Amino acid sequence: MSSSNCPSSELQARLVRYDDLIPCRSAFIDTRTPGSDHKENFTIIGHGVAENPEQHVHIDIPHGFNIGAARQPPGCVNSQHSHETAEVFVVHAGQWAFHFGANADGASVELGPGDIISIPVGVFRGFSNIGKDIGFLFAVLGGDDPGRVTWAPYVFESAREHGLVLLKSGRLIDTTRGETVPDGEAVMPPTTQEDAEKLRKMNAEEAARCVIREPELTTFERQPFDDNVRVFEAPLIGPACSEDGVPAGRMDWNHGFHVRRQRLEPGAQTPAFIRDEPEVLMMQSGKLELVCNDEQILLTQGDVMTVPVGTPRRYRNNAEDDAVVYVVRGGDRPGGFRLVDLAS
Repeated sequence: MSSSNCPSSELQARLVRYDDLIPCRSAFIDTRTPGSDHKENFTIIGHGVAENPEQHVHIDIPHGFNIGAARQPPGCVNSQHSHETAEVFVVHAGQWAFHFGANADGASVELGPGDIISIPVGVFRGFSNIGKDIGFLFAVLGGDDPGRVTWAPYVFESAREHGLVLLKSGRLIDTTRGETVPDGEAVMPPTTQEDAEKLRKMNAEEAARCVIREPELTTFERQPFDDNVRVFEAPLIGPACSEDGVPAGRMDWNHGFHVRRQRLEPGAQTPAFIRDEPEVLMMQSGKLELVCNDEQILLTQGDVMTVPVGTPRRYRNNAEDDAVVYVVRGGDRPGGFRLVDLAS
């Protein structure tokens, strides 16, 4: 069976350590809105939807989806907005509240570490850190180009009061730094109340169906490899995959990607395998060793790793605690793994 080989240098370029994340503190139009002015945004894989050209992109390789993150202190708010593609959040740390509606006056849900939420297209959402410590969220957006953000009407009003102007191109102009609207560039017209009324409104029951809580996940687990391997995979987003022996996730509508949680018990190791779709690992807890082409990379909490398509890999846990990782794979239809003999 043919497979691609991935040089060590390419593997390292596909690893983003939590401690090496480069934040942008002025990524969006609400960056000066009181209560929203201390958030940090990250684009980990892909360009995301940042409105500031100074936002650092860690891995600029098309995957069919984007991986980003937000880090916020207690009380910090991400203003109400909507996206053109599906958006999924995995809570890595902290306690969070997600509010729906143009004025955050609709349904709301509260999430903690390990919980996951999938927010449909065309729904106003915002989120805030309601805990006592710094909170961190991983975010997945569908598509290589996830489009632009649609902000609630009040966000434009507040931005104008604090010297920020959004262009139609998606670029943010900071007039307090002496920036002006370039010739030939058009200003983004504010979202009107009439525009806002056209977006979908979610009730409490609908919002609850978009959430899976961490304590539930063990009830979904299956063992895609041999039972003795002690690797468990819980389907969260996406349809069933007979090759993996894993049923559909609770949120099985099309996202452009699918998400599972993988748990490796101490001493567990997968056989060598390949996949024909992009596979991104977002480390939640514990330690996970990726073995690829005789190279070993140790992943710890908050690290993100993307494994090249078709590259043989093994995952193993040599630590004393479970290794827990959220896995994002490209496409709406999971393709399943294929075992490979590395000796051949």
